[in-house]
Amino acid sequence: MLVLFETPAGFALFKVLDEGKLDKVEDLWKEFTTSDSARRVVELKAFNKFENTSDALSAATLIIDSKPSKGLRKFLQKHCEGETLAVADSKLGNAIKEKLKIDCIHNSAVMELMRGLRNQLTELITGLGAQDLGPMSLGLSHSLSRYKLKFSPEKVDTMIIQAIGLLDDLDKELNTYAMRVREWYGWHFPELTKIVTDNIQYAKVVKMMGNRANAVNLDFSEILSDEEVETQLKEAAVISMGTEVSDLDLLNIRELCDQVLALSEYRAQLYDYLKSRMNTIAPNLTALVGELVGARLIAHGGSLLNLAKQPGSTIQILGAEKALFRALKTKHSTPKYGLIYHASLIGKASQKHKGKISRSLAAKTALAIRYDALGDGEDNSIGTESRLKLETRLQVLEKTEFGKSAGSAKGKPKIEAYEKDRKKGAWALITPAKAYNPAADVFLGKSTEETPKKSELASKKRKHHDAETAPPTEPAAEAIQEDGDQDRKKKKKKKSKETEETPVADADGEKKKKKKSKDTEEEPSVATAEGGKKKKKKKADTDGEDVAMQAEESGKKDKKKKKKKHADDE
Repeated sequence: MLVLFETPAGFALFKVLDEGKLDKVEDLWKEFTTSDSARRVVELKAFNKFENTSDALSAATLIIDSKPSKGLRKFLQKHCEGETLAVADSKLGNAIKEKLKIDCIHNSAVMELMRGLRNQLTELITGLGAQDLGPMSLGLSHSLSRYKLKFSPEKVDTMIIQAIGLLDDLDKELNTYAMRVREWYGWHFPELTKIVTDNIQYAKVVKMMGNRANAVNLDFSEILSDEEVETQLKEAAVISMGTEVSDLDLLNIRELCDQVLALSEYRAQLYDYLKSRMNTIAPNLTALVGELVGARLIAHGGSLLNLAKQPGSTIQILGAEKALFRALKTKHSTPKYGLIYHASLIGKASQKHKGKISRSLAAKTALAIRYDALGDGEDNSIGTESRLKLETRLQVLEKTEFGKSAGSAKGKPKIEAYEKDRKKGAWALITPAKAYNPAADVFLGKSTEETPKKSELASKKRKHHDAETAPPTEPAAEAIQEDGDQDRKKKKKKKSKETEETPVADADGEKKKKKKSKDTEEEPSVATAEGGKKKKKKKADTDGEDVAMQAEESGKKDKKKKKKKHADDE
């Protein structure tokens, strides 16, 4: 078995003398503690030296990509006929096996063997000293790093990342400086803050005017386009309530204004540079979301290639990671957009449709980024087509919403029930409206004889019902009490006669008498209650008989009337 080992000086092939020692992987490192023991395990069979640095660089770059170089293929074909080859990279072994038909091995024993060879490399390869190996490896690593930085497609968009970062910093500094100018000059001319709202125009006006007393004699038409604003400024300068400042203070304020104007000019130049770079590197992304949003997405993703690996759902919420994890932690709804919210398409959409448009825009943006990062074309055709489709979709959504609000045929507005009579609860129903009852009306001056007989019957029934439910009247109660008193007197007389005839008994007898007296006291009360019930029943029977008699009489009268009518008709 042969072992392929890469060095900064070239490729080396070692012959394994004792393959049985490879079975004991844990003890294999002991064989490479000294150079003599290492020579008993392996020996150098062939060495292919690099001709120059460019040859070494090309071979190293191909080895990193798991591809054999042309010199390596010739070297293996010459020395590896009918042998198995141990390699440190499994992908490289598969490439050698496909192209050269050489069996390759890669396992833990091979990796341990490579570690031992690296430890005793200068002793096993004659003519390769440690003082030569160090500078060769350092020079090769430097040249390889320069080659990767120069030709890597990931590093082309570094300028965009730096430019957008600087642009954001400039915006912060400009706002800070402009607010400082307003606060500082506001002590001298406080009314100017409300008259001139733009920061750059404010700095220009302060630089030109200096002291507010000079405003009347100056012409601000080049700075202020509106003549009304200029007249307001001059009138306010005359009647201003600000304090007086010295010339030295005005000099420092003017220098600060110069800084603000210089920063604004540099920001405009930087924005033009960023715009040109974005149109060159990511034209489709720029056509979809604009230069600033596209540059911020690239900067947040790290590079254009890293951003191309992300799905549309990730691009949609890119920049809102804090809100996303807070929503997942608190179990609330996740955010619908991140940095992509500042795109012009989402700004055009209404609040109801921003989520839908952001999702569609993120999907189209993912396709545009992949085409810009991995495609060969340099035009923005995909981005412009996608933008047109999204604009038409937005128009359709807005039209359907307008149709629903107007009550068109496609979307009729829902008519909700009147909530006044709705009952509370899960199974709530609307109570029906109460109808007008004309029978409840009362007319003054109408005789009682004209009322129908049905109402008389109904009133009698009501009276009968009231009589049943009402308590007994006072005379009835008095009669019941008199009956009860008479019964008690009779019983007492009987008991007195019995006591006279019979002698007084023992204590047991007295107890029995007490019990009997109690029973006798309870009996009259029960009797009175039964008597009251019987009287009520009698009254109810009499009332029922009266009602029945009245009904029969009314029926007879109706029959007589019908007979008279029939006779008259004949």
